[in-house]
Parts: sequence; C-alpha cells; structure tokens
Amino acid sequence: MKITDIEELKKKANDIRIGIIEAVYGAKSGHPGGSLSCADILAVLYFNQMHIDPRKARDEARDRFILSKGHAAPALYSALANRGYFDVEELKNLRHIDSNLQGHPDMNKVPGVDMTSGSLGQGLSVANGIAMSSKLNSRGIRVYCLLGDGEIEEGQVWEAAMTSSHYKLDNLCVIVDNNNLQIDGSVEDVMSPYPIDSKFKAFGFNVINIDGHNIEEIIKAFNIAKETKGKPTAIIAKTIKGKGVSFMENQVRMAWKSTK
Repeated sequence: MKITDIEELKKKANDIRIGIIEAVYGAKSGHPGGSLSCADILAVLYFNQMHIDPRKARDEARDRFILSKGHAAPALYSALANRGYFDVEELKNLRHIDSNLQGHPDMNKVPGVDMTSGSLGQGLSVANGIAMSSKLNSRGIRVYCLLGDGEIEEGQVWEAAMTSSHYKLDNLCVIVDNNNLQIDGSVEDVMSPYPIDSKFKAFGFNVINIDGHNIEEIIKAFNIAKETKGKPTAIIAKTIKGKGVSFMENQVRMAWKSTK
C-alpha cells in the first residue's frame, strides 16, 4: 500500500492527529504537543515510504522505524492503527493499566513497534545496530529514526552519530522533529543544539532542511536520502508543537498534559 496523492496523504496526517487527540483525551494524560508535530512525517513514512505490511508485522525484510522520542507514543500508535496494525478504537485505551498502549511504546506488546523506548537519547544507537546488521546480511532494509530537538541535547546521540558516519550507514535516515520546545521551555533556553544542520553535517551526514508539515518536501527529502550513497542522511524538519490544534500550537505546556 503506497499512497502517492498529496491530498490523501494530508488526510492521513489529519487522521493520525485525530487519533492522537482521542488517545490523550482517553488517557487524561500524555504528550500531545510533540506527537502532533510529527504527524505529517509519520503519515509519509507509513503510507508512502516504508516497506511494511501490517499482516506481517515481524517480517525480517521490513523497513524499521525507531521512535527515539518515545513520549510521542500517541503519534506512533495512531499511525500504526490507521495503517492497520490494530483497531483505531484501541487508541482510546492509551495509558490504561490493562492496555498494551502504554505511555511509551513496548515492542513486545504492540504490533509494528520496532523499539521499546522511553529513556531519551538511545534510539539512534539502536537504529545504527539495525542498519549495520542489514548491511552485513545484505537484507536491504532501510532504518528511520525520529529524534526530538530537545533529545539531541543528550551526549549519546552524538556518539551514535559518529558511528553512523564512520560505518557509512547510507540505509539510515535520521529525522529531527525541530519544534523548538521541550518540557522546560524552548530548546534555545534550556541547552541550545543550534545550528542543528551544521552539527550533523560536521558529523558526516548528508543534511536536508525541510518544512516538517509540507508533504511534498517530506517525500522529496526521503527520496533524496534513499539515493544518497556512502553516508547517512539527517532531515531537519522545522515543525510546530501542537500542530493542527490552534490552542495547542507553540505552547510549552503542551509538552506534557494531564487533566487528572
């Protein structure tokens, strides 16, 4: 299933956003802002780019997606549900004690989840391992890793970035969800990672800057990443926290929301 129509992909992104809101509302807690900001990226990955099949969730030949910013689990769950991995109605059970859809994704409980994540900074290391394995066994899979811009304040991210470049992991694509806000304020004020693009370039990545809500730009960037040989690609996606819900947009308090 590959959707190429731009308007249909925009609709899928909106469906993912609806699922995020329903999930967080059902939980009465969660991280809506950083989930909404990456919905367009996930729509393109799951409906246009990745080689995946919900009927074969553990197929060894599938592409992999690593949600390093694991608190954005509502976005991943919504993308998976809308792609057919499980019923969309299950999203309303987010964070319920008897639900598989916990606050951070668990690959042992949720079909389609490729990494159990929660502690920030670890995703790129795991993505490296998967990408290296694919190189060694010539399986030809691609690995996508979504990082938060606050998350890249973690030193492990840059150790992993050196590894990505050193081993010429051109089957690896990193996406930075650059919404400029984290739970304690703007990333500039907490611990500025800027200029993000220059840093990844210095670490040996092919770097692409895009509007993370422009479907055409997202598709073009992923296609360039596929064509790039000899080095990994980092896509720096400029996004809006809480995108799609007017009163949530660019609001630090939407980094974490609890109504309990």
